[in-house]
Amino acid sequence: MSWAPPLSLKDDDSGDQDQNEDTHTQKESEKEKMDKEKTQNSTKRKVEQFWRFYSHLVRPGDLTGHSDFHLFKDGIKPMWEDEANKNGGKWIIRLRKGLASRCWENLILAMLGEQFMVGEEICGAVVSVRFQEDIISIWNKTASDQATTARIRDTLRRVLNLPPNTIMEYKTHTDSIKDNSSFRNTKITL
Repeated sequence: MSWAPPLSLKDDDSGDQDQNEDTHTQKESEKEKMDKEKTQNSTKRKVEQFWRFYSHLVRPGDLTGHSDFHLFKDGIKPMWEDEANKNGGKWIIRLRKGLASRCWENLILAMLGEQFMVGEEICGAVVSVRFQEDIISIWNKTASDQATTARIRDTLRRVLNLPPNTIMEYKTHTDSIKDNSSFRNTKITL
């Protein structure tokens, strides 16, 4: 449906201008409502498409050996050097075996549902299946923004239902590049 601005009126005292302004406001309100419905429907379709794809994947806890799953926003590569990632970092949580599938699913649903409430700051997430432990990380764009990284940490703790004594680590991507490691030499937070 297209919307056209109201007709311009000659300056007279006929009273038609108020009626025209009411019509204009009503049309704007209808357009806003339609735009909101389109966005909700688009989001619903994207979630449904994602879920159809996700439901056919092997869960991280069912994998053996050394494996990584990456889920990043369209156009962002899971690389430290990517333009969206280069000034960012990641929160890292080491999990005992058997928890990765539940935590990974909770994390990606929280990302899709925009529960982190940090705008475009979240770049993606990784689950790394290892022999002794599994590791989940969430990548963000701006490591220097301490308020945002703290909000991501707190939301991550909540959506994964982590106990208060869970160790959470943060590492900037520039530090990862320097020591060529994702998980060594991190800053530990309780």
